[in-house]
Amino acid sequence: MKAVARSRSLPGLLVALLLTALTMASPAGADTGVSTIGNALREGPVYVDPSASALPSADALAQRIKKADKPVFVVVLPAGYPTANLFSDVRTATGITGLYAIRLGDRFDARADSSVLSNAAVKNLVASVQGEDAKTQLTDFTDRALANMGGSAPASWGGSSSDNGVSGTALIVAGGVLVAGGAGAYTLVRRSRRRRLEEQRAALDKLRVVVDEDITAFGEELDRLDFHPAEQGADDAMRADYERALDAYEQAKSYMAAATKPEDVRAVTQALEDGRFSLAQLAARREGRPLPERRAPCFFDPRHGPSVADATWTPAGGAPREVPVCAADQARLADGRDPMIREVDTDYGRRPYWDAGPAYGPWAGGYFGGGLLPGLLVGTLLGSMMATPSYASDYGTGYGDFGSGGYDGGDVSGANFDPDDFSGGFGGGDFGGGGDGGGGGDFGGGF
Repeated sequence: MKAVARSRSLPGLLVALLLTALTMASPAGADTGVSTIGNALREGPVYVDPSASALPSADALAQRIKKADKPVFVVVLPAGYPTANLFSDVRTATGITGLYAIRLGDRFDARADSSVLSNAAVKNLVASVQGEDAKTQLTDFTDRALANMGGSAPASWGGSSSDNGVSGTALIVAGGVLVAGGAGAYTLVRRSRRRRLEEQRAALDKLRVVVDEDITAFGEELDRLDFHPAEQGADDAMRADYERALDAYEQAKSYMAAATKPEDVRAVTQALEDGRFSLAQLAARREGRPLPERRAPCFFDPRHGPSVADATWTPAGGAPREVPVCAADQARLADGRDPMIREVDTDYGRRPYWDAGPAYGPWAGGYFGGGLLPGLLVGTLLGSMMATPSYASDYGTGYGDFGSGGYDGGDVSGANFDPDDFSGGFGGGDFGGGGDGGGGGDFGGGF
């Protein structure tokens, strides 16, 4: 029995001896460079600097984050730690798309890749926990972030607890016994991402029906067009309008054929909107009218073509708002009649596109662009969904603006991230502004 006990205690004794040697070999705080933080966060979601105040909830916090399968990174550092470019440097060293929260002494701030959580959402979450003690603050911030953000945990995380400030070398020594557990965690992450891809494909299939209808409708407009480039009276400007319309039609078909996820549809509807505006210009030139101004398409159905005015409209159960309308719908509204609304198939029957589900965000974003949609869709089902950070992760960074480098939360993106996501705010510094020096990159006191 003594031999068995001695054998079981050997790995723990080895780790303890190694940690003791590492502690004796370097003074407190010497092994706290940004590279050390980055290495630690690739292994687990929480890093507590050896020189920082102890965080009793570090292990529980790490487990909460891992269980939620979200790319949240929490760092606790001593008050005197250098703050210049801290967030961007940690993000670069870690190389993983996600949400980064740092408590430095008794101050706290956070930054995130916009594909995971919007800048506005990060600021609101940070503001909601200011003034709390370390344990409460980090727990509350993490819980609220997990409920709102998108993305998945990085595959490199494994084991049952965070490193809690232990050096990467010690973790490597102890990590051998966790290989099996790490493989299981990796499988779970892969399964989560596969499920998300399946959801994206299902959303794209729904969109494909609607977009194919749009492409067909535009092709029919071109077929009905009574114009030939060589006809009498045609000039170079008319021919250029006509060529742009034809090119837009071909581009729309090509983009849709290559689409693999919902956000790819934005390029299709952008092309169709461009093509219809070219036809409106061509019609004005042929009829001797002033060229139309570039306006958004008709809100009720983009197939109606470019809008001619803004009209007040109130959706069922919603608030009045100004929407761009075509001439026909403008006349209907003026007469007290309902506009001709674009409806699509849903599980509950035919519904207006703005009440048909989140997949129609990219479709609408291509037609109306990012800046116009919030006001048009406020109070609708689609508008409510698009305002959530989880929608931004699944279908884009908000209101039809899709991208952020093509990396999802938890992906290894290295230094390929938007530096604006990790700077600015609170006076323009990397970790705030308005105090303690107040300059760019300072850890300001204006919280």
